[in-house]
Amino acid sequence: MNAATAKAPNILILMADQMTPRVLSAYGGRVAKTPNIDRLAQEGVVFENAYCNSPLCAPSRYALMSGQLPSATGGYDNASEFPADTPTFAHYLRAAGYLTLLSGKMHFCGADQLHGFEERLTTDIYPADFGWTPDWTRPGERLDWYHNMDSVTRAGPCVRTNQLDFDEEVIFAARQKLFDLARRGDGRPFCMVVSVTHPHDPFTIAEPWWSRHSEEDIDGPRTTVGAAPGDPHAERLRQVIGLRDQSVSDEEIRAARRAYYGACAFVDDGFGQILSALADTRLAEDTVVIVIADHGEMLGERGLWYKMNFFEPACRIPMIVHAPRRFAAGRIKASVSLVDILPTLLDLAQTAPVLAAPIAGRSLLPHLNGAPGPDGVVGEYLAEGAISPLVMLRQGQWKFIHCPADPDQLYDLETDPEELNNLATDSGHAAVVADFKAQVADRWNLQRLHEQVLASQRRRRLVDQALGQGRYQAWDYQPLRYASQLYMRNTMKLDDLEARARFP
Repeated sequence: MNAATAKAPNILILMADQMTPRVLSAYGGRVAKTPNIDRLAQEGVVFENAYCNSPLCAPSRYALMSGQLPSATGGYDNASEFPADTPTFAHYLRAAGYLTLLSGKMHFCGADQLHGFEERLTTDIYPADFGWTPDWTRPGERLDWYHNMDSVTRAGPCVRTNQLDFDEEVIFAARQKLFDLARRGDGRPFCMVVSVTHPHDPFTIAEPWWSRHSEEDIDGPRTTVGAAPGDPHAERLRQVIGLRDQSVSDEEIRAARRAYYGACAFVDDGFGQILSALADTRLAEDTVVIVIADHGEMLGERGLWYKMNFFEPACRIPMIVHAPRRFAAGRIKASVSLVDILPTLLDLAQTAPVLAAPIAGRSLLPHLNGAPGPDGVVGEYLAEGAISPLVMLRQGQWKFIHCPADPDQLYDLETDPEELNNLATDSGHAAVVADFKAQVADRWNLQRLHEQVLASQRRRRLVDQALGQGRYQAWDYQPLRYASQLYMRNTMKLDDLEARARFP
């Protein structure tokens, strides 16, 4: 290790919401214009086969924070409480002397809205209560908070949205914090998560991002609904997202994809602002930048939209690590996932704490250093659209999907990247299926997990109903900002203030 890399680095995690990697040029995309992410990929380490551990916002983020699977923390769905006693990478890094910062979305449910972050710069875009609890006992019922196809059928340009309001605040707050750290930092290294809500649906975006891609640029889905084999979970998802009630035209599909590409460009512009601030504050050389997403987006593939399944567009994510002074640029083919981030951050921070809870992840530092590293992914889906636990194993060329209520699925991703040929019932692959089923039986008690999910849903529905009566006390995070400590006040000496506030 040379002198430039001897000390623990700053860590900046740039997180998009629902960004499927196949739209990015670093992963073979030919449409989306994302020059800032492209540069990070060209100069950094690109993980070609990175996955979320649960293809839904909150469970995926809980896995990222804790290094544990949803079944270990009870973080089953978007209204599951993330237990306050769950150790996160923010706790471990903070204990090691880091300043831990969050700007943007993390979808924490429950009274603890920090989970180890010393400072949270914004509120969240989503509610922190139990109102979005699924009900597996009523599988045919569409609850009013489920996705619907309006996001696609009403896709197009806009002037303003809730998401634009949120993300612009997230980017501004993060940039401002970087300037504050450069001017008045206390010498501690920092770990900052900047988490935007784009390109998550609804599929609408303002100028100039709508016009960043012309109508002629927009490609269609690679696999239509008729070309993909059916499966029971996909059929349930069609009910969940309202596809049985609303048809979607080719024009609407193209408009939705155009808006999605525009939203990716918006995200890239925001990340570019953060990276510029990092350079302007002279912090860039000492900072490891990591680009990730919480899950992908089907974007019309197989006739499906959004996420909630283990097909590649929904569960694969971008993962790029940029630190040219530490790691040579390269591409990693091994399968990795978000639970691997926590142990990787601990290695980057050069700390080796006694883990206060078991983790499912393994450090990616060997990969970053050009050596052999971990290979293999475990996934769980326990939320709306499911009627029983849905689990996934990705090992080598294989992806195996198992649910007690549905037929097994086995795909050879080397020869069948679009997952069109289910080999689970092919006699020539019986040994592979048997091995995966043995791993599933060894790893999970799916009947017990099913019962735990149902019990959690019952508890949360009761609590939500009760808390909705009488005076409501919200858990949503309220950012603290003391006006008496901002800008110029009579408690401050003018010359001292101006000297401290100027950079450089």
